[in-house]
Amino acid sequence: MKAAVFHGAGKPLAIEKLEDPKPGPSDVVIKVHRCGICGTDLHMTSGHGWDFPDGAVLGHEYAGEVVEVGSQVEGYKKGDIITALPAEGCGHCAACAHGNFPLCHNAHGVMGGFGEYLRVPAKVAVKLPAIFSLADGALVEPFAVGLHGVRMAAIKPGDRILVLGAGSVALTTIFWAKRLGGGRVVAASRSPRRADMALKMGADAFVRTEENEIQEVAEALGGAPDIVFECVGAAGLLAQAVQHAGLYGHVLSLGFCTSPDALIPALAGMKAVRISFPVGYALRDFRYVADMMLAGDIDPKMLITSVVPFDELPSVFEKLRGPNTQTKVQVSLAGI
Repeated sequence: MKAAVFHGAGKPLAIEKLEDPKPGPSDVVIKVHRCGICGTDLHMTSGHGWDFPDGAVLGHEYAGEVVEVGSQVEGYKKGDIITALPAEGCGHCAACAHGNFPLCHNAHGVMGGFGEYLRVPAKVAVKLPAIFSLADGALVEPFAVGLHGVRMAAIKPGDRILVLGAGSVALTTIFWAKRLGGGRVVAASRSPRRADMALKMGADAFVRTEENEIQEVAEALGGAPDIVFECVGAAGLLAQAVQHAGLYGHVLSLGFCTSPDALIPALAGMKAVRISFPVGYALRDFRYVADMMLAGDIDPKMLITSVVPFDELPSVFEKLRGPNTQTKVQVSLAGI
């Protein structure tokens, strides 16, 4: 099969021929049709100390068709369309007890969506409803990120919610915050480019982050936010989120910043602000997304701004490291 292989920071992904995967007794093999490019893929190939290992095949936002089924697998057959949780936990640690396999320190990655075929343990596979397209299926993972963060927020009916950022994580967070009990939801970003998209995903207002943003957000929400989701992942955003939060507010950092980020604890303390760092998701999140993502009048595929053929992946991947106008780029590995 062909796969895009990472060989170190500063080098473009290399499309190479690798051995086709074979299913173990408890696995299925899928032919990958669609795989999204995630900001994590870009960041963890950039040489900033959190890189994937040499020889890795990336891609964790995938959907594909089952082409082989292991001898002990039940509930799956050839032709089924699936996605999967991109990690297989050890089953014995605290992370696995919570169902959050990506936090398991002994987890085996179930990545490789930038390859034509992929072996998937059946226990982390999620069969997609018949109404799903392959493009929808490759959006389940980013929607699960937003859902997990919103679950951790424990939103109470009517809570005032601010989402900092307007990328795919922010947009999926807006989607679930509005559906799972939030009152007014405001999106805030320094660029207005995705303002319309944020409003379509469920935000009640969009505010540009600039000199008067604290006042403008409070006016749009009818008061200081009860919950602030930080969905950018850049230094300075935690302090910005704390500034916005109201008394006894809750700040949740979904941006996954990997560099030091200073804030003044006393400023958070004087408002008794609580700060959480949701990372990962559980299989139940994937299943809930599969059940509910297409319920309603919002088409999640509005996040997809480009679909590129597999052979163009290395060049597009490098272009995404610089300024661009994309929200979610999906790679088509089967011409679909």
